[in-house]
Amino acid sequence: MSKPHSLLPLNLNAAKGVVEIDDDDDAEMHIVPLMDMILLAPPVERVEVQRKRTPPLRKKWKHAIMKAQSVADPWLQFHLEDYPTETAVRHRYSAGTNKWIIDNVKVKVAKESFARGAMRQCFRLKKLSNFTRQRNSDWKHAGNFVAKSYMETVDREIYFQDVRLQMDAKIWGEEFSRHNPPKKVDIVQMCVLEFKNRPGNPLFHLENFIEGKYIKYNSNSGYVSDEKLRLTPQAFSHFTFERSGHKLIVVDIQGVGDLYTDPQIHTVNGTEYNEGNLGTRGMALFFASHACNEICSGLSLTPFDLHRSEIADHEKLVTRQRRASTHVRGTENNVLRPRHRPSISPMDVTKFVILERSISECSTESTSPECSPAPLSEIPSSPEDVSMSPRGSSSPKNHFFSSGRRRAVSEEDAPSVRFRAESDSDTLSRENELVDKKEEERKAMFMNKTHKASSVNVEMAMRARLNMQRKIGGSTLGQIHLDLAKYHEIGRFVDSLEQRNMQAAFYHLQQASHCGTMEAILALARIYLNLPHDILEAVVIDDCEENINDGMDLMEQAAEAGDRPSMIYLAKAYESGTNLGTNREIIWTEAVHWYQQAIAMSKEDDDGGFDCLNEDPNYQLLVKQAEMYRTGGHGLDKNPRKAGDLYNEAAEGAMAGMKGRLANKYYMVAEECYGEMEEDEEEDD
Repeated sequence: MSKPHSLLPLNLNAAKGVVEIDDDDDAEMHIVPLMDMILLAPPVERVEVQRKRTPPLRKKWKHAIMKAQSVADPWLQFHLEDYPTETAVRHRYSAGTNKWIIDNVKVKVAKESFARGAMRQCFRLKKLSNFTRQRNSDWKHAGNFVAKSYMETVDREIYFQDVRLQMDAKIWGEEFSRHNPPKKVDIVQMCVLEFKNRPGNPLFHLENFIEGKYIKYNSNSGYVSDEKLRLTPQAFSHFTFERSGHKLIVVDIQGVGDLYTDPQIHTVNGTEYNEGNLGTRGMALFFASHACNEICSGLSLTPFDLHRSEIADHEKLVTRQRRASTHVRGTENNVLRPRHRPSISPMDVTKFVILERSISECSTESTSPECSPAPLSEIPSSPEDVSMSPRGSSSPKNHFFSSGRRRAVSEEDAPSVRFRAESDSDTLSRENELVDKKEEERKAMFMNKTHKASSVNVEMAMRARLNMQRKIGGSTLGQIHLDLAKYHEIGRFVDSLEQRNMQAAFYHLQQASHCGTMEAILALARIYLNLPHDILEAVVIDDCEENINDGMDLMEQAAEAGDRPSMIYLAKAYESGTNLGTNREIIWTEAVHWYQQAIAMSKEDDDGGFDCLNEDPNYQLLVKQAEMYRTGGHGLDKNPRKAGDLYNEAAEGAMAGMKGRLANKYYMVAEECYGEMEEDEEEDD
């Protein structure tokens, strides 16, 4: 057998995949097949690496069970096994299906409470597992639980609302852990126990007993623990705000380590769950005491806008956070949220996260067009529907999984394949419909996946990009800033009213107006124009042309959004020139326009408000227009006929308002206008 390429000495170049012929007469380059290179390459010595064998999964579980059984029962000294056995009805809530699961369990409950809080008391409890073989005698190995009951009489529905809140919060804890933070978090499972064998069928909350030091990290009113300042609980609360698209925030974080219990959820409406839901006011209290930490930055959370004096007050907190032992690894996933319509409730957002998690089988490496996010070009229907992307990326990646492990498509998710037969047509059609529906849900998830930042500048940029600068209402971020302005005004964060930070209050009022909050726009406009105002009454600014121009701009913005008093103010300013500023001049056509808009205003404005006081009745506005048409000027042609018609219409309105004398006066002036019209016609002739 001949040896390949044995006539000339060879010099292999593995990097270039060529062979050099050592011949002085003819130095040519020949391309060598890769297989020949492998055959001609010198043998490589293999070094066996000693790898530690990983024990099988069953052996790991056995070791864990033995270790758990070897731990002494912390409640052994209380002899709960001596108490009578009771059968209770257990109500468990599934946040994914929004259904309650009911079964019976056997428990032993201590007679005396061992701890008390502000509202509830705690009892030691042992519960037999429904899967144990010795259901009547294995109390020594029964699980330790805590039964909690309200000390005061409350509606029975409160117990079930608390369970629903905690189970929804558990979903957000799992969602936070899915973004690969330095430390995962979890929230204790909770259910309701109903003792039907006791008088009144009392209810209890049931939770697993958590052994360790119990710490309250933050509260539902802005409290931050000084005992042990940690980064993860604060970042988790901030995460839920952005991930939910500003629909809710999970606060009142407490527990042992990163296993939390008894959280609270603030929602935009403030009506869901229980009385601890403070709405946007609770969100404002959280951000007033929150300073973004290293984990917030690692998750690409956006810092909340604060006044420089507030940032200075947080310096001590920031310094303490820098000493924390938790550090990001650089493998955290950016926060994304489903872009939803403003009609979606906070609880619907939680269900959307569950759906999103169940259908997010596409990985970041996928090049399928179905898995590609849609560009941020769809025009939203309201400011709260604006898609936020602080990094300005038009093609965000799928950050729903860590880089190490991916969720594989299960057999249930994969479409089933069947041979077509006449008897199978209906079944095949139903299966295709299910597959198509699941595919549509998966596509919708990727099309609606984008970031909702906590920064006013980002929201303003997106509003400008989508031509929504004049849109009013619907901004949760704006309402939070407005609540912060009110908190500063009443001295919520200081010991006395003299220490109020009115500069910070004015700053947050400005931020709220930038987000299109009607109440803030009106208050800021009246402050600039030195008019009486209900918010920040103590704030007085210089009476200069620049402030007047700014005030008129805000008045016009409110008028365009449907605020009737702003329309009337603009009309009077264009008619008389009072507080008109340097950017505008007297134009009666504009005055007539805004008077007509105010008269036609018979529904709610963009922010849901309505001028129910009706301080300027429509017949007075008709008279204003009639006076201008009677004389003419400032761009408006004289029209006595139009003036007479307006006076007659005003008289009818005054008569309907039980203003008989005023109506007669308007009728007389209308006749005078018609007389002037005839005189003008005679002069023309």
